[in-house]
Amino acid sequence: MSNQITTLTFYKYDSFWDQLWAFGMMQFAHRPMKRVEGLSFYKLLGSGKENFDPRPDFSVYAVLQVWDSEEKAVAYFNANSLSKRYEKHSSHRLTIFMKSIRAYGLWSGENPFKSSSELDDSNPYIAVITRATIKLTMLRKFWNYVPTSQKDLVDHPNLLLTAGVGERPVTQMATFSLWDDVNALKKFAYRGKNHKQAIQQTQALQWYKEELFTRFQPYQIKGSWPDFEIPESLK
Repeated sequence: MSNQITTLTFYKYDSFWDQLWAFGMMQFAHRPMKRVEGLSFYKLLGSGKENFDPRPDFSVYAVLQVWDSEEKAVAYFNANSLSKRYEKHSSHRLTIFMKSIRAYGLWSGENPFKSSSELDDSNPYIAVITRATIKLTMLRKFWNYVPTSQKDLVDHPNLLLTAGVGERPVTQMATFSLWDDVNALKKFAYRGKNHKQAIQQTQALQWYKEELFTRFQPYQIKGSWPDFEIPESLK
């Protein structure tokens, strides 16, 4: 068990020049990010278009960060010059603070998420990150199947926020979803027809070189995002 927390921050960039800056930071942010105190793991992520479309959305980027403690995360967002640069260039910023429930698999050869010792049994919200590196020989078949696998997510009443992100377009992808009810997530995961078929396809075709599945308990959300209202209990 651990006091570790994870943050996922989405940044939206409106102007061409801010989007160009954000694209450049996918390369140039690594050096300062590695010097951030209390940061044990991070990923700089681009974004796909809606409904997990593999085509890039150059107006949205994300940063996933794993922290030794909440205090280190708060210090970064409040005062770190790198964080302030991201904030300056973006029109919207949304940061989800989360505690890991359980993680399976690997991300870049490691599992960075430690189960939290401070979960709140009265908190009904749950977030999920899935991540995979897709085998080159399976790319076409995988992306042709994505629309079918995601049908159950469209307009799902318990799904508050979802996004497709990745380290590299097409080959390295991740999904994030935020749910208002853990039971609704379980029902979707184990009873949803299209989702069950996706699991069967994954097992049968073995189209991932590396994969990771993580469930989190979100406990605070800061910032703002178009068409998304932060639940009162998470403010």
